Amino acid sequence: MMAKNDAWLFQVRITVSPETAATLRADPQRMPPGLRDVLSRHDASLTCQFDAFSDYVNEAERLGPEKYSLYQWTKETIENPEKKARYLQSFTLYVDSEEVYPREIADLLHAELSALTGTSGIERVVKIDSNPANNPQPPKLQ
Repeated sequence: MMAKNDAWLFQVRITVSPETAATLRADPQRMPPGLRDVLSRHDASLTCQFDAFSDYVNEAERLGPEKYSLYQWTKETIENPEKKARYLQSFTLYVDSEEVYPREIADLLHAELSALTGTSGIERVVKIDSNPANNPQPPKLQ
């Protein structure tokens, strides 16, 4: 287990308006210019959390749910209307196709995207570290 805080990797997530979420999911080329500029500068891309959860469930159902420890929890999450609405508006930033990245990159992304809050359809920006003690953990399997 890593003891030094700087050893953890980070991820940035944004919450966007329902209208912006619909645009980003349907036609990413119509992304608001400010958001596009930040992503381009950092070789970053967005993945809708709802879509990622749906992909996980679909893969599990195709290959056998018993091989996917979070299958039931994820399926219940995307089938819950309130959670579905929330995750449709939540996007994870990938940098160089990586889900987590060093603090310096996350800090830059967080600062630049936070400056866009209230514009470009961005409502909220959060930075999450990979330390399990700081994050909700998936439910324990029975």
